[in-house]
Order: sequence, then C-alpha cells, then structure tokens
Amino acid sequence: MAFAEAPGALERAAHLRGDAERLAELRAGDAARVVALWRGRPLFGPEGLHLLRAGEAALEAMPGPEIFLGCHDGLALFSRDVSAFEPDGERPDGAAFFDASEQRHPDLSDDIVFAELRGRMGFLSPVEAEIAATARGLVEWHRTHCFCSTCGAESKAEQAGWHRRCPVCERHHFPRTDPVVIMLITHGNRLLLGRGPHWPETMYSCLAGFMEPGETVEAAVRREVFEESGVEVGEVSLVASQPWPFPASLMLGCRGVATTTEITIDPVEIADARWISRERLLQVVAGRDPEISAPRQGAIAGWLMREWLADRLE
Repeated sequence: MAFAEAPGALERAAHLRGDAERLAELRAGDAARVVALWRGRPLFGPEGLHLLRAGEAALEAMPGPEIFLGCHDGLALFSRDVSAFEPDGERPDGAAFFDASEQRHPDLSDDIVFAELRGRMGFLSPVEAEIAATARGLVEWHRTHCFCSTCGAESKAEQAGWHRRCPVCERHHFPRTDPVVIMLITHGNRLLLGRGPHWPETMYSCLAGFMEPGETVEAAVRREVFEESGVEVGEVSLVASQPWPFPASLMLGCRGVATTTEITIDPVEIADARWISRERLLQVVAGRDPEISAPRQGAIAGWLMREWLADRLE
C-alpha cells in the first residue's frame, strides 16, 4: 500500500464522474482497463495487479456493476464487481484469519488469479496499491450500503459509482472511510507489541483502534493504548497514513512515547502484549524469532517498525 510519503498517482478525475457521455467514450476506447473483483478479491498476474481490456472475453463473461476509478498513464480505469461469477475449485474460508485460496476464470491463463489483497499488497507498486485499494473500498461500500440509512429504501448509484441517492427521501450517501490510529509505542530501547484474540499465536503487531467522535488523533492513541494494555502515553506524533480497505479504514500511523511500562491487558481487546528490545525486533523483522513472526509486507505496522529500527522516526 502507498504511504503518506508517496503522493497519490491515480488521477481521480472527479470532474468526469457526472459526465455520462464522456465516460461512455472512455469506456469504449482502446485505453479502457477494468479491475475485476470477485468477492473483494482483485485479479493478479505474475507482474502484479492484472487489468482487463474492455471487450475481453473473460470480462464479457463476468457481468456486474462498474465504477469509474480515474485515469493513470493514459488509461481510463474502471472497477467491476464480478461476484456473481461462479469459479471452479475451492471457495474462500470465511472463518479463516487469512485465506490463501485462489480462483481462476476459464478464459484467462492459469497464472492470472483472484486472490486476497492483503496477501499480495506488499508486491504491488504504490500506484497499483492505490488503484486496488480504491476499487476494493468502493465495491465493498456499494455491497454494504444498498439501502438508505434514513428511510430504508433502496438507494441508487450515481456519479459513476461515487455517490448513492435515495429516490424516496432524496438523502445523498457518499463512500465512507473510518479513521484508525495504529501506533508504534516505545519506552527507551523497547517497543510495545500486542496480539489480537483471534490472531495466529506468533502474530504480534502495533496496537491499533478506531477513533471516536470528537476525538483528536493524539487522544485516540493515548486512549487506545491505555484501554488495551494499561500503558500510559505522553508525547504523540503523526508519522504516515495508509488506506486499508478491509473494509473501509484509513490507518493513521503514529509514534508515541510511553510514560509507564506496567502492562495490564484487556482480554476482550487483545490476547497478549509485551515489550521487546530493539535488538529483538531486529531478529523479528529478519524472521529469526521463534515466538514472534515477521510483520506482514505492505502493512503500515511493519513499515513503522522498520523505520524505528533505522532511526528514521526520531
């Protein structure tokens, strides 16, 4: 995924969203490309995110609603929800923490697959990650917000998929993003890590939590860390951000300095929390720690840890 240091490369072209005639021209042109998503899983090829050409046989065989994403490098980009397609083979395990299954379309080569974005994002370029995150976030929003939250009537997609309007009460609805603070908390040469209740035994990460209404980023960091671990935090700074469309979060990566070190976990929130030294984190990141697995590639938590190891967060 792209971080704050990497400026958005996708030209979102909001001025075109209401221009149905121009969008139809772009969609019919040779430069139109489509990000197909099956149950939230984008198509991937050997080189990264796989874009389908307009009129490609596989795309024609997978009908579904489309959204205009924007433009990049001379291409007009759209996303299509192809969840109605029924692939052969295994289906994702909804109860699994992470499902590594892959699905294929008979009109595409075997090395082109639908796969979980979280498992592939570390191998995408910043612009591919931005396109994939935008496509998945919008498709998920439409899937879960089909009805007006005011009157309950079915709403209609408008503005090339960036807007829903209720035909009964005329309420306008827009894609949502939920801010989440994720924080690298340190005390001297030590770092605070936690493990979620349903995570694998060796998976530890930075503490994180949703912001609440009326709350500042700094207050959210202090509250979440104290609620989950009992550790009090003083100085807080915002470092970087990352879109996380699972389903609709914006991760606000922060650095915090602990003023206490005693840990008292909330077992509802986390299963364990511990302090580890910088030297041990070096072994964790290298994948040589027997109790803590290396952080996932592409996620902001691992990036924060590596930046701290390199003394680039001071």
